[in-house]
Order: sequence, then structure tokens, then C-alpha cells
Amino acid sequence: MNLKWKAVAAGGGIAALAAAMVWFATHRGPLAPVAVRVAPATETEIEHSVFGIGTVEARYAYSIGPTQAGRVLRLHVDHGDAVRPGQLLGEMDPVDLEQRLSGARSTLARAEQGVLMAAAQEREAQSRLKVAAANAARYRDLVQRGFVSAEAAELRDNEAAVSQAGLEAAQAALRAARNDVERANEEYRAFQKQLGNLRLTSPARGVVVSREVEPGTTVVAGQAVLRLIDPASLWVRARIDQGRAQGLKPGLAAEIVLRSDPGAVLKGRVARIDIQSDSVTEERIVQVAFDAAPLLPSLGELAEVTIRLERVPRALVVPTAALKQVDQQSGVWQIADGRTRFRPVTLGLQTLDGLTQIVDGLKAGESIIVHSTARLRDGMKVRVENAP
Repeated sequence: MNLKWKAVAAGGGIAALAAAMVWFATHRGPLAPVAVRVAPATETEIEHSVFGIGTVEARYAYSIGPTQAGRVLRLHVDHGDAVRPGQLLGEMDPVDLEQRLSGARSTLARAEQGVLMAAAQEREAQSRLKVAAANAARYRDLVQRGFVSAEAAELRDNEAAVSQAGLEAAQAALRAARNDVERANEEYRAFQKQLGNLRLTSPARGVVVSREVEPGTTVVAGQAVLRLIDPASLWVRARIDQGRAQGLKPGLAAEIVLRSDPGAVLKGRVARIDIQSDSVTEERIVQVAFDAAPLLPSLGELAEVTIRLERVPRALVVPTAALKQVDQQSGVWQIADGRTRFRPVTLGLQTLDGLTQIVDGLKAGESIIVHSTARLRDGMKVRVENAP
């Protein structure tokens, strides 16, 4: 009897173990249905936006420096100073330029005096010619009347010819003197221009953002001594994924968040969209201007930009995480009789908060699988862990 009961007990234990194994395999093991969570497709208002990261820059920036090599004599402004148009910012050492300008001024004065003397000589020559020509005409008339000899009239004609030659020489001397004045004046203006170029002035209203060199430094032509920006022209040079850039255009509203103040959302608008994209990163460059310029942030500061593209007041949406690709077709997984079924859909707008518009292929209220513990295939058994 004891052996019989022992056999029955052993058989029962084996059966219970087998049942437990079967239950585990079908409920928690490899044969168990895949656990999923579902949610309904809903209708709501959505706004299509794109997100990008960029840096704060100034649309209008100026590099101030000399047009010829020289030594910085003095600077009148420093980093952070506000300047106005035409304000003297610094000066270059003129070396001997002022002496050369003084010499050119003296040369010009002498040349102008020479013109005055040549003009007086030309007037005197004209007067002599006038008298000589009158005498020659009178003597020719007297010859015809027989009052003087032909030799006397010829002498007066020679005097008139000499006076004509003197006038021509005086006129040539006057032209030469005037050419001397023009050359001296050009040289004088050139020295004046050089001296003026030694004055570093502001081309516009702005703020000094850097002092590149200090007094006593020798710089070459075109080298920046000071850098200015117009603080009213600040914008963010943002990068937007090319795949999401459709619909971007100047004038669209935007929100800007500076890294230095992540709690403040600044208003802005798209000011310009660069024609050339970055072929390496596959991004478009978008310039977003501030509606109201903030207190001068650090140039180059990182900023997050959100651009509002389009608003749909009533759109059918599903969580973006629920969208899958099967055979290069977008769709969602649904449950039919406890098994999975792929449902192709036509996608619309996608929001930054994780929702995607369904244009066709789904109705409001229909349940879809939003999460699964394993990769889904058509016809798989599933177990819903939550209610719609």
C-alpha cells in the first residue's frame, strides 16, 4: 500500500510540474503572448513645428582697422563701449606724414603763385601783341598811301610776329603752371587722405565687442584693431534638418531659448533662409531674428529655436512611437481576435511633443498598439496590459 501511494504521489508531482512548465511557457515563457499596451487614435488641435540649435550672431558686424601699415598710437574706446556713427575710436601714428603734408602744402602754394605770375605774363604778352598788331595794320595802310616805306611796314609786321610768339610762350608757361598746381594739389589731397585714414572712426551705431591690439602694436593694412556689432541686429543662426524644412519661409513666428537663461522664452521671426544647405550634416541654415533684442548676450552662445509652421484645429493623431515600417510602408499595429494585424496609414504633420497626424487609414477611437515587449509580426498572439 505504501508503495502504491508513493507512486501516486510521484505521478501527481510530475503532472503538477509539467502543468507548471506548460503554464510558464504559455504565459511567461517563449510561447507566451507578447505583452502590449494600447491607446486610441484621438482628434485634437496640433501645431507643426521644427526645432533647431544655433548660435547667437550679429547681422551687422564691423572690423575697424587702417588702410595702410602703421603703428597704433592710441585707442579711445574699450570692450563693451557704445559708439555712435563717425565717433573717433582710435588713431594711428602718422610718423613723418604730417611733415610730408606740410611740404606738399608749401609746394602747392608755390605752384599757385607760379600760376598767378604766368597769368600776369600772359596778360602782358596779350597787351604787347595787341599794340604790335595795331602798329602793323597802321603801317600797312600808310604804305598804301605812300607815307612810309615798305621796309618800315615789314619791320612792324615782324614786331607783331614776335609779340605773337611771346604770347604763345606765355600761354604755354601758364598751362605748365596750372599742371604743376594740379599735380601738387593731387599730392596734397593724397597726403590728406592718408592722414585721414589714420583716424579710426565708427561707421555706424554699435558696441565694441573686442580690442584686437593695444597702442604701440604695428599692424598691416586691413588688419582689425577693433570689432563692433549692431546690438539691434542680433539673430540666431540655426540649423534645421532638411527632412523637416519643408514650409519654412521668412516671417514665420519662432521661439528662442538661450542657454544662459533656459527658463525664458524669447519671441522671434525667421529673417532669412540660406539658399545653400550643409551637404555634410544635411541641414538648412535659418537666421531667426529677435522681436525685441535682449540684453546683449555673449556672441556665439548656444540657443534652441522652435519655428511654428502650421496649425490644424482638428487632426486625427497617434503617438509617433506607435508608427512602424513594414515592407517600406508606414502603419500601425492593431489587435484582431487576440493577434496582431498591420494597418497601413497615410501620415501628415508631426509635432515636437511626440504626436503624428493620420491623414488616411484610421478612424478616431480605434485602438492601436503603442508599445510591445518584443518586435511584432503579423499574426502574433498578444496580451493587453492596459485598457484603452
